[in-house]
Amino acid sequence: MKKEVVLGIDLGGTYTKLGLVTKTGCILNNSRFDTNARMPFQDFLKKLESEVNDLKSNLGPEQQLIRIGIGAPNANPQSGNMENPPNFKWGRSVPLAKSVEKIFDLPVVLTNDANAAALGEMEYGLGKGMKNFVVLTLGTGLGGGIINNGELLTGEHGMAAELGHVNVDSNPNARQCNCGLKGCLETYVSVTGIRRTIFELIAEMTDDSPLRSISFDEMTGEIISDAALEGDTIALRAFEQTAEALGIQLADTAAHLDPEAFILLGGLSKAGDILLKPTIDAMERKLFNAYKGRIKVLISKTPSENAILGPAALAWNVEH
Repeated sequence: MKKEVVLGIDLGGTYTKLGLVTKTGCILNNSRFDTNARMPFQDFLKKLESEVNDLKSNLGPEQQLIRIGIGAPNANPQSGNMENPPNFKWGRSVPLAKSVEKIFDLPVVLTNDANAAALGEMEYGLGKGMKNFVVLTLGTGLGGGIINNGELLTGEHGMAAELGHVNVDSNPNARQCNCGLKGCLETYVSVTGIRRTIFELIAEMTDDSPLRSISFDEMTGEIISDAALEGDTIALRAFEQTAEALGIQLADTAAHLDPEAFILLGGLSKAGDILLKPTIDAMERKLFNAYKGRIKVLISKTPSENAILGPAALAWNVEH
């Protein structure tokens, strides 16, 4: 009998990561490439086909690829489409599942990238053994995934937990979000959001900072996190403001869900305690008394290159 493996694909606004994964979460081999989300969708599919075929060529004769799991922004598991993905130029409704099925002639399951991350944490990460927790992916955008009573919460329309598009600033001059709304949490708490904060602070502050010489497009979450860890005053101030907005929203979310924990992952989480401690402080200040001191905020221990474990967990959890 052949050993079954699945292909996990984590489709992000900046990079797409993919790999072959066993039932126990062992990554046999993996790769990543630039998503080029502003280029045509067909360009992405051609690159994906090439990368997957390279991975498949490493499978032994005793191994069989049986299914593909995809985590992608604004992916609807009911339709199989990416619906109005705000950081992509691929159209309003992108037939991702059907397109990938057609290329590889394999069953494809997909869900929102943060939902996939939540499944990955439940199966292989910090969420193992937890029944109720929330994952927030702090990457190019901000995604949310909710595990409720041991099950992924998808909602009536397959689009639950879009926490990045909760309004946190009703001012008419609030930041414009790529989704078309203004004042979304994502515009303040994400790599894109903190970059905007950095550039506002560069204009306001006179402190020396190596961040002044980096363009907006080149400034990654890792660069900002590294600068903060090295004591850069502009980066530290940006994390203070980001953590305040995030902590307040976690307190609001706790009032709806009463989770055991919030698990943070993505580029901004690389800052560790520089993000974590002020986020917890802000959350605790705003929590309803019944929750104070009872809800954990954790940074995922899953390396970013292992983001494929979430989509792989999705593929493994499909009913045979």
